Amino acid sequence: MSPSKAASAAKEPRKNVPAGPIGGTEELISGSEAIAHACRLADVDVITAYPIRPYDTVMQYVAQMISNGDFDCEFIVAESEHSQFEIVKHASAVGARVFCGSSGVGWFYAFEALAVTAGLRMPMVAMVGNRALDDPGAFGTEHNDALAVRDLGWMLAWVSTAQEALDTTLIAYRVAEDARVSLPCAISCDGAFLTHSQTIVNVPSQELVDSFLPPYDRGDKQLHPDNPITIAPQVNEDWLMEMRQQNDKAARRARGVIIEAYEDFNAKFGRSEEPFIERYMMEDAEIALVGMGTLAMPVKVAVRKMREQGKKVGFVRVRWFRPFPTEELQDVLSGVKAVGVIDRDYGFGSAFHSGVLAGDLRSAIYPVENRPKIIAFIAGLGGREVSTDNVIEIAATVFDAAGGGDINDQDTYWIGVRD
Repeated sequence: MSPSKAASAAKEPRKNVPAGPIGGTEELISGSEAIAHACRLADVDVITAYPIRPYDTVMQYVAQMISNGDFDCEFIVAESEHSQFEIVKHASAVGARVFCGSSGVGWFYAFEALAVTAGLRMPMVAMVGNRALDDPGAFGTEHNDALAVRDLGWMLAWVSTAQEALDTTLIAYRVAEDARVSLPCAISCDGAFLTHSQTIVNVPSQELVDSFLPPYDRGDKQLHPDNPITIAPQVNEDWLMEMRQQNDKAARRARGVIIEAYEDFNAKFGRSEEPFIERYMMEDAEIALVGMGTLAMPVKVAVRKMREQGKKVGFVRVRWFRPFPTEELQDVLSGVKAVGVIDRDYGFGSAFHSGVLAGDLRSAIYPVENRPKIIAFIAGLGGREVSTDNVIEIAATVFDAAGGGDINDQDTYWIGVRD
């Protein structure tokens, strides 16, 4: 029996999973509950858990669904985040669809496993409940935890609503497990703002999800007694560069696979989402604000207020940070005079002392003819709220830069900091 057939034979059918209509049902749920529903709909085989807020709410909802008989999977409570990620890494190697996640320093405690997972081409999907790296004591939202794996082969997506969290998780499995990619993906959800806030979400039917997401199949790369292969051999200088290049090619191919997945998802689920970025009132914008995650809510409100005052400002939300949407950002920002990048992270000692998103955006825009000025801002660290007044203040600075004012585009402006 082939490894793929052996895995299929060993897998028990779903138990007590409500079918529901093709169109799905509407439920009032949080971002964490939406992720849990996505795991159920994706028919994940192995889920590991170790509690750290705000991610721990996902494992709580998964455990509740298992207890209620709505979800059938191996649910393993590990003794640490490191073990948690090691378990699912090995489960993925033998053909199981897997899920786990963490937040802040818990994500860092698993860092050895996180680095190896990408290098071994294991298509794990994980959720990061974005939170500050504790010292000197904080649990609120920051993006530095997930961003730490940005150059290791992990794909990274930031979502802004519970609906998008559910949808993107399903898309992530489709992309990560595609044989052309076979790389892990982290879904980043802003802690508290998204993980704990409830909203109306369309939960699709099992039939609809099954029509979009094929079973996980590692093919001849599955670790199985009938398929004797070696995973993670010691190669050093003999083969490491070749393997790194293979990962690079996979990361490049991911772009096309993501586009294909969104086209199919939009057609089947009745959506019209652009894969890599969201454009908001950008058709005639003179300046643009750029950010990620739940920052979208106050920024959109502020943009509408400024539009009522006749100010031509738009907003671009980055959905996928890896692969970085270079082409899309070049296209949408090439016609504006100045761009304000709002980072919910920091890059101490980096060029211009800016956040991570601002640094990558500057690199992406550099080849553009008549490129706009890039003004970097840092806001909302530690879960501090970014208000509409903060956004209007940011836009005023960007408008000043666009008009030739005395604004230093090689400096980074911290917003909402007390004197």
